[in-house]
Amino acid sequence: MVRKEKTIAIIPARSGSKGIPRKNLSIVLGKPLIAYSIEAALQAATLARVIVSTDDEETAGTAKRYGAEVPFLRPHHLATDNATTLDVLRHALTALSDREGYQADMVVCLQPTSPLRTAEDIDRAVTLCSDSGADSVVSLCRVKHHPLWMKKIVEGRVYPLMEEDENRYTRRQDLPPVYRLNGALYVSRSRVLLQENRLLGKHTLPYIMAQDCSIDIDTPLDLKVAEILLKERVAL
Repeated sequence: MVRKEKTIAIIPARSGSKGIPRKNLSIVLGKPLIAYSIEAALQAATLARVIVSTDDEETAGTAKRYGAEVPFLRPHHLATDNATTLDVLRHALTALSDREGYQADMVVCLQPTSPLRTAEDIDRAVTLCSDSGADSVVSLCRVKHHPLWMKKIVEGRVYPLMEEDENRYTRRQDLPPVYRLNGALYVSRSRVLLQENRLLGKHTLPYIMAQDCSIDIDTPLDLKVAEILLKERVAL
C-alpha cells in the first residue's frame, strides 16, 4: 500500500541547456514546458509533495506559480553538465531532512522534458513499486529502430552492430521485443538513493509506455512534435 504522506515527486530543472536555451521554460501550447510535469504530479493521487530542484530564480518562480514547492535553490556544482540525476535527488532528500526533518520513503523523479507523461502514469508506477516491494520502477517504451537491424562501419565496410545473425529476422514482427528508457519516470525508494547510492535498485520493475507518450525533448524538433501530440490530446 502506498504511503502517500511519504511519497514525493522531485522535478530536476537546471537553467542550462545546450540543445534548447532555457529549455524548461520553453512555451508549449501557451505554457512553459515544466508546467506539464508539475500539473501531472499535482493531479497524481499517490504524491504528498511536488518539489522542483533548480538553480535558477526564474524557473523557481515559474514552478511556484504552477503549484510546486521550491524550498531551496540547488547549488551551482549540481547544475553543471557533470552533475547526475542521482546527485540532484540525494541533495534534495538531504536538504528536506536537514531543513524540515522531513524524510520521504519513496521518490518519483519527473524530468520536465517528458510533457506527455500523465498523472495516471505516475500513480500506476508508484503503486507498482509499493505493492510489489521492488526497489525501483522505471518507464520504458519499445524501440523504433531495433538493434538487430543496426549496422556499424569499420574501415569503410558495413557490419552488423550485434553478433547475433540478423538474417534470422527478415520481418519486423519477428524481432524480439527490445525497450529503451524513455526518461519519463524513475521511482525509487529513498534507501536506494541515499544508502546504496544508486538511481535504480537491483530489483527494478518496468513500467511500459507507448511511443507517442515517450517523447523526451532535447531538440527544437522534439518541441514541435510534443506540441502536435499535446494538441491532439487536448482535442480528444
